[in-house]
Amino acid sequence: MAAPSPISSTDVAIVLVAAGRGLRVGGPLPKQYAMLAGLPLLAHTIEALAFLGAPIQPVIGPEDASLFDAVLATLPSSTRALCRLPVIGGHTRQASVFAGLEALQTGTQKIVLIHDGARCHPSAELLSRAVASARQYGAALPGLAVSDTIKQIDTQGFVAQTQERATLRAVQTPQSFIYSLIYAAHQNAAQKKIANLSDDGAVAEWAGHRVHVFPGEATNLKVTEASDFAVMERLMSVDLSDIRVGQGYDVHAFGPGDHVWLGGVKIPHSHALVGHSDADVLLHALTDAILGALANGDIGSHFPPSDPKWKGAASDQFLRHAVELVRSRGGMIAHLDSTLICEAPKVGPHRESIRAKIAQICSLPLDRIAVKATTSEGLGFTGRSEGLAAMALATIRLPYSPT
Repeated sequence: MAAPSPISSTDVAIVLVAAGRGLRVGGPLPKQYAMLAGLPLLAHTIEALAFLGAPIQPVIGPEDASLFDAVLATLPSSTRALCRLPVIGGHTRQASVFAGLEALQTGTQKIVLIHDGARCHPSAELLSRAVASARQYGAALPGLAVSDTIKQIDTQGFVAQTQERATLRAVQTPQSFIYSLIYAAHQNAAQKKIANLSDDGAVAEWAGHRVHVFPGEATNLKVTEASDFAVMERLMSVDLSDIRVGQGYDVHAFGPGDHVWLGGVKIPHSHALVGHSDADVLLHALTDAILGALANGDIGSHFPPSDPKWKGAASDQFLRHAVELVRSRGGMIAHLDSTLICEAPKVGPHRESIRAKIAQICSLPLDRIAVKATTSEGLGFTGRSEGLAAMALATIRLPYSPT
């Protein structure tokens, strides 16, 4: 079944809470920036929220601006356009949500959804229920019936009470509210230094509001432990069995100058490369390889050299465009392989910098990027040091379609 088409909620906004550190997951990055199914976890969350077509107010950690920018770079331009400038969160989730709500004061929203960045799989139906419930009840939370018996224990670990599970719900996000209601509740709690409320429903309850619980989803899991990544990958798995390989080739002649651009890296040299853009043969070949795998023209059809807009342009935007086309079709880039053909400059000293730059442009792990170099043994135009050439192969995976 095809996914529902995105909708536009003109009076809705979303606070995306992504300021935590996720220490239980481990690893060098906060969990929301760790890779999941080929993209940062947070990218999946933003893509899911984009269904509503509503402004998204990210709340991030004070040291995470570059990580968040890298997440944005993986998203289609239509999704990026929904994201407001991020604000810095506080020491608690409650403080971070309040920072996000304050940032929305200039907005026109009547309804606000508050969602955890680590819940990357809310369905379109769940988001729609959240909006409808806020309109009807003013304050609403998604919740799941509890299937296990719940025991309350004392400080020594003995059972103090057995809860009646029929009346219990495990709550999730997005939690949804009339904006003015939840903003006033958070503001009042902050002024009175009430800082230990576990979720936004608890903030609304503390302020004296009745909070409705609507049906949540078992698949709307919060990634908390390292093992949750494997669970989410299984839940989010798509049949990407349409495997394609595209090739790209580019060449540019040398001209006057003191550097060349190779793979987005500026390398000192006795000459420059001549071209309409920055003449980065490597990025041009990679762009053509991806476009070839998509059967979607070539770099000249997307960025005509006759258009003065692209004169002197940095070629990283060409490659990003090609990558975005893959992701807009629900696909992923499995591997990029490239070979530079030149007598000079020597590529070896710059190889890892080039690989890292291409990985950054494409938002891919480094182990999916290969850069090699060879000479032509003094033969041909490259052997005579008249220019550079590059060849590339792109392996991509797209959703399988029987048609």
